[in-house]
Amino acid sequence: MTNLSNKPDRRINRKTSRKLKGLIVVLLIFLCFSCDRQALYDQYQAIDNTTWKKNKEYYFSFHIDDISIPYNLTFEVRNNNMYPYQNLWIFCNEEQPIGPLKRDTVECLLADEFGKWYGHGISLFQSSFPVRTNYTFPHKGMYTFSFRQGMRDDALKGIQEIGFRVEKANN
Repeated sequence: MTNLSNKPDRRINRKTSRKLKGLIVVLLIFLCFSCDRQALYDQYQAIDNTTWKKNKEYYFSFHIDDISIPYNLTFEVRNNNMYPYQNLWIFCNEEQPIGPLKRDTVECLLADEFGKWYGHGISLFQSSFPVRTNYTFPHKGMYTFSFRQGMRDDALKGIQEIGFRVEKANN
């Protein structure tokens, strides 16, 4: 003889188990997104007609209040398959609230020698390149970083967007 009174309990247990599994999945997703480091500044600018002209400079301005902690500064590039080169040379200028203008040249390797893109994506590839690591800003105030392409082409095709990210460094 079978005990029919256990069947409704199994249904309740299955429903509770499904709800519990769903709740755990939602909590894990929330936990993954909440662990992302919050950037002090994270901005992108679109390149006109995906063609970066040699004389076109893009500016990124942000304010620094806490100069006691180090920051990581990252240049971001989004390129498509039409970009004809393996690398990208950029001229970087840093304008501080007090002091002289700092200049630097950065090489960004976008692809290997066989043309395989390093960045992640399918038809649009995003790559990140450190400009300064564990950098302590010398003064409080407004900083402006500007970027200009340093390639030989007057009109560099295939770069869709560039960006700049400032976040607290993990010590």
